[in-house]
Amino acid sequence: YMHPEVGVCLEDANLFGRNYFERASAPDVESMEEAEERAKILAEAATLKKLAVDYMHPEVGVRKVDGEMFGRNYFNRYSAPETEEDEFADERAEILAEAVALKKSSVAYMHPEVG
Repeated sequence: YMHPEVGVCLEDANLFGRNYFERASAPDVESMEEAEERAKILAEAATLKKLAVDYMHPEVGVRKVDGEMFGRNYFNRYSAPETEEDEFADERAEILAEAVALKKSSVAYMHPEVG
């Protein structure tokens, strides 16, 4: 369920199935409309698969696809404040500790076999 890319491995020699696409009575060709519809469906499925992979694996990151894409880092600019106050630092430490705990529980939820 969680890893469909693994595939199905055959364990029993008595398992078999009938291939309905290569039987003698199967239609040989499909119409142009069916071919276009199939192409649209496959393109949409590929897009949905990419979105699902992006959602399930955020550690992969974003790849640059266009030469005109750029961004500005507001944290390393010259006008950025050098230091922060102690109360903000304490609050940041609490938030980061909560984030670590949430990440640990989400990993345990998504991968119960790990432990």
